Parts: sequence; structure tokens; C-alpha cells
Amino acid sequence: MERELPEVGELVVVTIFEVRNFGAKCRLESYEGVEGFIHIAEVATGWVKHIRDYIRVGQRTVCKVININQERGNVDLSLKRVNAHQKREKITEWKGEQKAEKLLEIVATSLKKTVNECEKEFANDLIEKYGTLYAAFEDASASDEWMPEVKAKWKSAFIRIAKENVISPTVSIGGNLEMYCLGSDGVERIKESLESGLLESVKIRYAGSPRYRISVTQADFKSAEEILKNSVQAILETSKKNQVVAEFSRD
Repeated sequence: MERELPEVGELVVVTIFEVRNFGAKCRLESYEGVEGFIHIAEVATGWVKHIRDYIRVGQRTVCKVININQERGNVDLSLKRVNAHQKREKITEWKGEQKAEKLLEIVATSLKKTVNECEKEFANDLIEKYGTLYAAFEDASASDEWMPEVKAKWKSAFIRIAKENVISPTVSIGGNLEMYCLGSDGVERIKESLESGLLESVKIRYAGSPRYRISVTQADFKSAEEILKNSVQAILETSKKNQVVAEFSRD
């Protein structure tokens, strides 16, 4: 499933195994047998006096591929061209790949097949569909009806292993509602307005007069945003009908 060499511009997880005054050698974790070199000029922005102030043997980090010699298989890398956000995302992705490989081994054992057979039968197709195998495991873990169009023996094993070993990631967003009503039955009107926004996965709690806390938890940001938008809209429309003054402020 792995390419022979990375591409220029690609972010790669590396482990440093040798540090010299002019640069460092490292192993590319996702490319078996491939080594890379980080020149001292690519270690950090500005002048680097002591390279060991920035990198050390055994350190695992993320670099950007800046040049490849296809004939020799040499890979030139940059540490300074990777920001903190990119590093976190790449490390998370790489850890997911490592876990997915182990989970696929468990699935293969359950099916009494080799990993290579499983890759050909379904894993490579899942990678094409989801981008990464771990993303497929996450979806199988979270969904009550995963890939209904597929009827195969491997599917049951895949879902079972996913649900036993993968905790699906969630996104939580929200904001605050301030609500007033001068009517004698104002409390009931506010309650009715809030209840109109209690869609699936929406939570509303009292946060001290006149504030109410509304939050949504979903598997992805886009879905959470859509549900929050619909919930708040319902509350504001019902509040207007109930003569309740309502204002929403997003976190």
C-alpha cells in the first residue's frame, strides 16, 4: 500500500538516527528502507549555531520533502517549513495509520487470511474511498449501518474489530442564548421556545438568568454547524412568535 518514495512537497513523519554539525539523517516512517537528510539550513528559521539545540537522535518529528534524487533514492527534507498545526495533524494521521495496520492484522486473523489477501479483497478499496484505512475503521465504529451496499464476510469482522478498538472522534460547538419575556407566563414561553430547538444531539442547559447554554456534539464540524444553525433558528423564530426577546452569541 506504500509508494516507493514520497513526493516533493509531501509531509512525512521521520525519526532522527544521526546528528552532525551540518545536518541530520533520519528514517522515513511510512517508507520502508528510505532515509532522508535535513541540512542545517532547513532545521529552523534564522541562524542555527548548535544543531543539537533543535534536534536529537531518537526524536520523531514531521518534515517537508523539498527534493528527491530518484536514481539514488536520496530525500532532502525541511524541518523549518512545517508549522505546528501541520505537525500535529500529520502525527495524528500517522498514528492512525499505525493503529489501522494492527487492526487489519486482527481482522485478517479473524478471517483466517493474510494481511495481503485482505488488502487485495477490501482494504485497498476502503483506502480509496476514505483516504486512509483508519478513517474507514472510525466510520465503521460510529455508524449503526456501515456500507449497507456491501454484503461480504469481511464486513462483519471489520465492524466488530472497529467497534471494539476505535473511539470515534467528535466535535462539540455551541454558544449562549439570552432570553427575556415580560409576560406573566414568561417562563413558560421561554421554555416552549427552547424546546423548539431540541433537535437530535442538541443540549440546552440553564446558565443563570437570563442565559442558557446550547451545545451540539457530532462526528464532524460541518454536521455540528448545520444542526446548531437549525436549532438556533427554530428557537429564535418561536421566541418571536411567543414575544420572547432572544439573542444568540456563538463561542
